Amino acid sequence: MLLPTGTLINYLDQLAPRSLAFEWDNVGLQLGDAGGKVKTILVSLDIDSSVLKEAVSLGADFIVTHHPLIFRPLRSLRTDQPLGRLLADALAAGIRVFVLHTNLDVASAGVSDALADLLGISETQVIRTTGQEDLEKITVFVPTGHEDNVRQAMSAAGAGWVGNYSHCTFQVPGTGTFLPMAGTNPFIGQQGKLEKVEEVRIETIIPASKRKHVIQAMLKAHPYEETAYDIYPLHNEGATFGLGRIGKIDSPCTLAEFCGFIKEKMNIRQLRVTGDPNKTIEKVAVCGGAGADLIHAASFAGADVLVTGDIKYHDARDAGAIGLALIDAGHDATESVVIPTVCTYLKNKIKEGGYVAKVLASATETTPWWVL
Repeated sequence: MLLPTGTLINYLDQLAPRSLAFEWDNVGLQLGDAGGKVKTILVSLDIDSSVLKEAVSLGADFIVTHHPLIFRPLRSLRTDQPLGRLLADALAAGIRVFVLHTNLDVASAGVSDALADLLGISETQVIRTTGQEDLEKITVFVPTGHEDNVRQAMSAAGAGWVGNYSHCTFQVPGTGTFLPMAGTNPFIGQQGKLEKVEEVRIETIIPASKRKHVIQAMLKAHPYEETAYDIYPLHNEGATFGLGRIGKIDSPCTLAEFCGFIKEKMNIRQLRVTGDPNKTIEKVAVCGGAGADLIHAASFAGADVLVTGDIKYHDARDAGAIGLALIDAGHDATESVVIPTVCTYLKNKIKEGGYVAKVLASATETTPWWVL
């Protein structure tokens, strides 16, 4: 069964909810129709004419990109200008474009987490918090014998996570009553007769952003025609979202050695570095893209070095004054590490959903730089 476009959009929203994006950003579906099916998805860092040409050659009908296709409001749509021509060509090819930008920067399993994982940084924490997940409790009443199916469906949709533990629920038996009225088709009992049924009360915690998906999964797995459930707001602290990650590397090394490690793991030829090459590196901060505004926060958190991109002269001077080493590995190189993460996530979700669609990582080089 081909993947519905709406289902794909739901998957992408679960990975990086649009509510996490910064106010000035533009994310989500930027071009094309939210209806229909998707056969082939191309995941890229940017979208330009070369990426579009690659998509057409691969038969892709959906592009997921990190950097927005449309960033500022359009005052005109001229096909004799690069953006207008790109939009027209994409529409003519029937290709839809979906953007995961700052929401993917701050999300768990997003850009900075992918960079930290690649560099072997463990015990990571967010450097600058931009938001926190609201938590809720959902309670549902299930006839005895069906509780395992309902619990599994809800857990698979994102309910029941406490730290690194999944499928966390509490259940207690009881008796449910109901009287089916005219026009009903009860799973248990008959119209006009009060029924008393042995039921199990299941309660679990859910992220507010996943409420819709959990409820849909619960209703699909529940045998009743009408399902009784309650949702309560909580004051528990949910997952923290934000810019950058900081953690420890397994084996301390010098700054020069760590630079060599980065070049090998990220497959890049050149770094810009500030700091003593013999400085011992144990605690590392990372931020994909442009993270110079995290210099002081990273230093305050105890980082020995910050790995990011787009470092300016005065940023480097400021870092040197507070004793923080900097490694500028490039804006694109520190963000493109998330492309395999997005591809793997989509492949797994599509398989779990029982759908068929190809997911491909773009092989087109879009960096504007070359090194002499």
